[in-house]
Amino acid sequence: MNDVTPRKSGRGKRAVVALLLASTIVAGGGGFIAARAQLGQTVTPQTIQPQAPAVQALHPGFGDLVERVKPAVVNIATTEKVDPSTRQRLPNFPPGSPFEEFFKPFFDQQRRTPRHALGSGFLIDPSGLIVTNNHVVEGAGKIEVTLDDGSSYPATVKGRDPKTDLALLKIEAKKLLPHVVFGNSDKARIGDWVVAVGNPFGLGGSVSAGILSARGRDINAGPYDDFLQIDAPINPGNSGGPVFDQYGNVIGIATAIYTPSGGNVGIGFAVPSNLAAQVVAQLQESGKVERGWLGVHMQPMTETLAKAVGRSDSNGVIVSVVQPDSPAEKAGIKQGDVIIGIDGKIIEKPRDLATAVANVRAGERAKLTIWRDGRERVITVTIGKQPAEQTASAEDPTGDEKVGLALAPLTPELRSRLGIEGNTKGVVVADVTRDSNAERSGVRQGDVILRVGDDSVSTPEQVAEKIRTARQVKKEAVPLLVMRNGTPYYLALSLA
Repeated sequence: MNDVTPRKSGRGKRAVVALLLASTIVAGGGGFIAARAQLGQTVTPQTIQPQAPAVQALHPGFGDLVERVKPAVVNIATTEKVDPSTRQRLPNFPPGSPFEEFFKPFFDQQRRTPRHALGSGFLIDPSGLIVTNNHVVEGAGKIEVTLDDGSSYPATVKGRDPKTDLALLKIEAKKLLPHVVFGNSDKARIGDWVVAVGNPFGLGGSVSAGILSARGRDINAGPYDDFLQIDAPINPGNSGGPVFDQYGNVIGIATAIYTPSGGNVGIGFAVPSNLAAQVVAQLQESGKVERGWLGVHMQPMTETLAKAVGRSDSNGVIVSVVQPDSPAEKAGIKQGDVIIGIDGKIIEKPRDLATAVANVRAGERAKLTIWRDGRERVITVTIGKQPAEQTASAEDPTGDEKVGLALAPLTPELRSRLGIEGNTKGVVVADVTRDSNAERSGVRQGDVILRVGDDSVSTPEQVAEKIRTARQVKKEAVPLLVMRNGTPYYLALSLA
C-alpha cells in the first residue's frame, strides 16, 4: 500500500476563498452597522447561541469495560522442540581447517537451542478452556499460560483448525476462572468502537482501541477468509487475543496485520466471532472440525452471464460441473444452475457458497435457492462430508524429519477457488509446516502439484508414495512441477 499524499487541488483553493469571503462579509457587516449608527439609529447585534451537540463529543473511555474483561485475557508462551536437521548446517570446510573448530561450537549450540514464541488468548469457560490462534501453538512442545493475576499453568491442546487459524487449549487451575463470551460479529457495524486486549511484544496485558473498519476481508490466509478489519493497533504477540465490542462481547480474534514496512500501519485483521464460535464448539466436542461438502465446480457470475440466463443482477455462482455421486447430484443440481442463496443467505460469489456449505455438518439438510429456466426454485440437499486432507510425510532413518506437506484432492470447490481448469489433474498443497523441508524448498499453500519427478499425480497417496520412493533410494531432492496462480513452476523438494 502506498502512502497517500494530499494533492493541492481546487478544493483547497475554494476553502481559502470561502474563508476570505466570510471575512469580507463580517467586515462589511461591521461597516454597515457603524454607518447606520452614524445616522442616529440604534442597532442591536445578533448573538448566535451554540446548540448542544446531538451526540456526546467525547467518548467516556473504556476503563470500566477493560476492568471487566481483562482478567479473562491470558498470555501464552510456547517452546518449540527443535529438530536438529532443520537448523543451519556446518559449512563443508576442508579437513583439518581451523574454521571448522572455530564454527563448530556455534552450530552445535544452535541445534540445541529451542525457539520461544509469545501470543495471547482468552478464557471462554470457568473450567479453563482458552481460545487462541493456531499459529501461536503450532509445533509447540511446551505451552505455558499466564493469567492476569500472574499465576501460570501448563496447557494442553484440545484441538486445532489450521484453515481458520484457531486453536482450543485447556489448563487445570483447580478453581473457577473468569471468562468472556462470544458476541454476534454480524451485528457489529462499520465505525463501531472495538477494544483489543493482548500481549504485544511480550510486554504483558495491554489494551488498544479503534473502530471496525471493514468486514469480509480475504487476505489469502486460508480457504475460509472472512476477516474483520480493525484499526485498533495490534502487534506481534497480540495474535490470538480477543477483540471486544463496547459491551464486552468478543466479536473477533486478532490474527494478522497488514505491514508493508514491518511495523503497524493501523490495519489489523480478526477472525469474526460467529465463525470462531462454530469452530471452537467442534474443537471442544471432538478436537477436530468437520466441514460440509456439496460437490460442484462453480464460477462467479458476470453481468454478461446474468443477462444470458435472464437475471437482473450478477449475484450468485453458476454451476459448471456437478461431481458424480455427490450431494449436489443426488439433490438434482444441474450444470448451468445459478445458486443464489443457501438457507436464506444471499450468495454473491463462490467464496460465500464454499464457506456456507463448509459450516453445515455432514448429514444435515440445506435449502439452496437456484435460478433455472428463468425462475427461482428451492432444492433441499443433504450435505456430505468434505474429503479429508492427507499428509505426505517421508521419514529419514531416525524417524524425526518430516517433509511437511498437507495435501488435499483437487475437488471442484478447490478448482473454482484456485482458478484451475477442469481438465487439469493434480494435488493441492493444503498446508506447509513451518521450518519444514517443503517450506525451505519454496512450496506454498495453494500450490497444485502436477508432477513428482517424471510422473503425473492426481491423488495425495501418489505424491506420498513418490516421496517415500525417492527417500528410499537416497535422493537428496525430488523435482516438483507445481501450478501457482495459473503459471507452472519447477521446484526442488529437499529430502536431505
